[in-house]
Amino acid sequence: MDKRSWRRSITGKRLVVLVTVLALALAACGDGSDAASGTDGEKPTITLIVNPWSASRLNAEVAKNIIESELGNPVEITEVNENDAMFTGMADGTLDAVLEIWPSGVTDAETAYFDDGSVVDLGELGAVGKIGWFVPSYVIDQNPALATWEGYQDPAVAAEFATAETGDLGRFLGTDPSYSQYDEQIIANLGLPFQVQFSGSEPATVAELDARVAADEPIIMYWWTPTAAVAKYDLVNVALPTYTDECGASAAAGDGGVDCDYPEDALFKAASAMLEEKDPAVFEFLQNFEITTDDQLEMLPPMEIDGKDPSEVAADWVAAHEDTWRAWLP
Repeated sequence: MDKRSWRRSITGKRLVVLVTVLALALAACGDGSDAASGTDGEKPTITLIVNPWSASRLNAEVAKNIIESELGNPVEITEVNENDAMFTGMADGTLDAVLEIWPSGVTDAETAYFDDGSVVDLGELGAVGKIGWFVPSYVIDQNPALATWEGYQDPAVAAEFATAETGDLGRFLGTDPSYSQYDEQIIANLGLPFQVQFSGSEPATVAELDARVAADEPIIMYWWTPTAAVAKYDLVNVALPTYTDECGASAAAGDGGVDCDYPEDALFKAASAMLEEKDPAVFEFLQNFEITTDDQLEMLPPMEIDGKDPSEVAADWVAAHEDTWRAWLP
């Protein structure tokens, strides 16, 4: 073989190798794979946590609607009780974010997830909540002393709230037992002649409230604002002993020493520390996501009173407030 033949041979081999490499590169680009998402070009699915109350559901439905339509990620909504499972799920990345946490319900054990960096604080939601003891206004109209906790010390008054199950003690109606609530401690520590009975759920509480109001009968219960029920049933927040940091520390530590009112809560959002790498655009969107108390009060009545599907309520809100949510997008 002469030198020219040898050069032609080598050049031909190089050309074959070059063509092969280019073909492989083009195939890698064109087969729809996406190293960032690992989902063959599709954006990763975002899993949002919903706790078992109406506003939590509406927040998630609003976020789902916008993420899917504007950012292109599929969104799954997962119902999780307000407990450690929510935090362990975010810590290990199986759950991506929750959009409404009540600070008064966060325990020391749950704070540890923020401290170790496995769960990140996404900032305030924008809504302000208040848990407490509520009665229909007619209860106070009939006995003004019942506007404060001292009015419930009298066993004769407590008997007016009694049921067959509580006997001589007044019934204090709790709700879903998974909620962060300290009413049994408050009642015991204040020495009130009442017994907590749990309805089991938010709808069950509302059903009992509706029945008592229809019969003009007394009822005292764990409830919160913002909710549509506060306006519908003209509920009044009973004054308990003023919240203190010491009392709040007892609640967080779970030492049984809660003897004060629930604090006003600036609701906040949280996410898995893995979410920012999983999808930076969604992470930024959720940081910017803001639902105010007025926004919730706009959406809650169609869901809680009219029975409209929460996804439809959220879609209506999104359609009416584009000037608001456009600013949340990356």
